[in-house]
Amino acid sequence: MKQLNLWTVLGIWAGLTLAGALYATWQGYGGRPFAMTLAAFAILLLGMLVFAARGVAERLAGKSGIAAGFLHGALVFVVYVMYLAGTGTFAIVRAGAIAAFIFVPLGLAVSAGGTAAGAWQDFVTIAGVWVCVKFGPRDWMWPYHGEELAHLFTVLMAVNVALATFLLVRRAKGVGYSIGWGKNWSVYVAGSFIAFALVAIPLGISMKFIVFEPRTSHLGGLLLDPLAILFFTAWPEELLFRGLLQNFLARTSKSDFAGWWTASMLFGLSHITNLGFPNWKYAILAAIAGIFYGWAWKQTGSIFASALVHAAVDTTWHFLFRTL
Repeated sequence: MKQLNLWTVLGIWAGLTLAGALYATWQGYGGRPFAMTLAAFAILLLGMLVFAARGVAERLAGKSGIAAGFLHGALVFVVYVMYLAGTGTFAIVRAGAIAAFIFVPLGLAVSAGGTAAGAWQDFVTIAGVWVCVKFGPRDWMWPYHGEELAHLFTVLMAVNVALATFLLVRRAKGVGYSIGWGKNWSVYVAGSFIAFALVAIPLGISMKFIVFEPRTSHLGGLLLDPLAILFFTAWPEELLFRGLLQNFLARTSKSDFAGWWTASMLFGLSHITNLGFPNWKYAILAAIAGIFYGWAWKQTGSIFASALVHAAVDTTWHFLFRTL
């Protein structure tokens, strides 16, 4: 795989940060709270992307390991306190809750010692991060400026915590946290997307879950929406469910097939609360999607490839179909 170097990744980070700033300004955000929120976004996004550059995670883990993990966790905590102070929402209880969200996983990782990836501490951390993102009090943790931003910041923080825990402290192998391209990847990415579409579209329509209804009102977001879906929905979920969960389940069970299908089923069940509980239609289609995402990850060894398939599916759904 030809993995992007640090400078190229920094260019992507600068472009995404600038796009976010311009979009927020266009939406009417401004003032000191906005400036501090933008700074927090930029730093957390940098933490999320820089580890995907060639050699960065390996060098940090090799030189500092546990210390680098806790240092990164401390940086994330400082960014959060900066956000609270800058937006006038500081409270000890908020800071304490985020400190627990950051440092409990790091502590669990240290307690696992030198055991291979797939220890009980790893699965507890994965489950805990998922629960906090899915059901945590996001609006309370990130009170400026509304639900959409609260979700975005929760995801960014969760990814940074996972990176500090699993790439630096645990030094987990085979995660595939990278941005790059390899031989035959076009076949794996496009093939996974097309194969899933051939299964999911007829099934979704027959289940009365979706209906073909292109929405021209969304065309204004044709450039930014796919990028947002890729980096803030597909990328974090692929890290959690493929790079970590599928990876660790396969190692623990000593079966790539068992890890692949178990992670796919769990991925489906994780969507059962979406759009109302219990949403079995959503869960079934998500589980099927997880099989194709997991196959792309297995073939390429990179969450970037599975995230591209994931983002293509979500983008197609967003622009061409309406959920019933």
